[in-house]
Amino acid sequence: MKSKGTATIICFFLGGLGVHKFYLGQTGAGIVYLLLSWTFVPSIIAFVEFFILLLMSDEDFNRQYNNGISGSGYSGGAISAQDATRALGDLKKLFESGVITAEEYEEKRQKLLKSL
Repeated sequence: MKSKGTATIICFFLGGLGVHKFYLGQTGAGIVYLLLSWTFVPSIIAFVEFFILLLMSDEDFNRQYNNGISGSGYSGGAISAQDATRALGDLKKLFESGVITAEEYEEKRQKLLKSL
């Protein structure tokens, strides 16, 4: 599963080489960025893409790059207690590693608990 935060950071620091495109599964675009990196055009495009990724909602990012799967594995319907427990554990790991904020953690946790 791809992380919006990781993609944004990669885009900012290595976007001119197209590394973020490889990370997001767009290998063809990554190769084009790499081949044209000496022109600095990919750097300018990556700078714009950085802000697009930064301002993109989590739902839009997951829909576009993770086939609609959310970061916690929660897709909106009723789920089993075992799946919810696993998703809560994954969510806690994301929070502890700093990938999501405390507000995001609490919001997603509440959604998971309501889905039981």
